[in-house]
Amino acid sequence: MSKALVADVIAVAHLAYVLFIVIGLAAILLGLLCRWSWVRSFWFRVTHLAAISIVAFEELIDVQCPLTTWERALRAEAGQTVADATFMGRLANAVLFRPLEPWVFFTVHVAFAGLVLLTFILAPPRWPGRRVKELPPLESSL
Repeated sequence: MSKALVADVIAVAHLAYVLFIVIGLAAILLGLLCRWSWVRSFWFRVTHLAAISIVAFEELIDVQCPLTTWERALRAEAGQTVADATFMGRLANAVLFRPLEPWVFFTVHVAFAGLVLLTFILAPPRWPGRRVKELPPLESSL
């Protein structure tokens, strides 16, 4: 497999990681409102919190994401820029890397981690092995 193709795969995996965090939080919030029991899954919630915690920690210690570093190094070794990447590589980079000031990324990443932690505390996951109680049906006031 060529280095350029591996760089594209890393870019798409990086985008999938970000989407897991963003869509995961949206699903948790919606799931809590709709009383979906699966959003309290221990492994889903712990994995989600760990994923955003890694991002926030990297911001706090001012370290570039290893996926970004790896992708850029592979592109350089392949004599390629992002503009030379495949459609998916270019798309992933266009979504991931917006032309914003570094403080914006820092603020968004840390605030997002805080919000995920808040949902983890206010609506904690079910511990493994605990039975799921059936939720009573919502009664209408008709």
